[in-house]
Amino acid sequence: MRRIGHVAYELELPQELAAVHLVFHVSMLKKFMGDPSLVVPTEVIGVNSLSYEEIPVVILDRQIRKLKTKEIASVKVLWRNQKVKEATWEAEEDMKSRYPHIFEEQKENVQV
Repeated sequence: MRRIGHVAYELELPQELAAVHLVFHVSMLKKFMGDPSLVVPTEVIGVNSLSYEEIPVVILDRQIRKLKTKEIASVKVLWRNQKVKEATWEAEEDMKSRYPHIFEEQKENVQV
């Protein structure tokens, strides 16, 4: 539809891709000469969902931050398909409630 800045473009997408953000970096685009015979409907491709859930792989580190009235424990989480430098600090309590198996695996590794 239009160019946004030097390296991004806003696209017009079909209604079935309404969940997709409309702005793309030029590195994600390919030149396409309109040939209707090359258009593949999303039903044929089998697009059911355009999102995925990150899955934690391992806890890399732990820290406790002291505030005036309480302490907050955080863990550094390595996520599947991410590099170590992209690991994120998450609230330990939240991670334990959502992914208890990660903490159980870590206990097993420490005890061995």
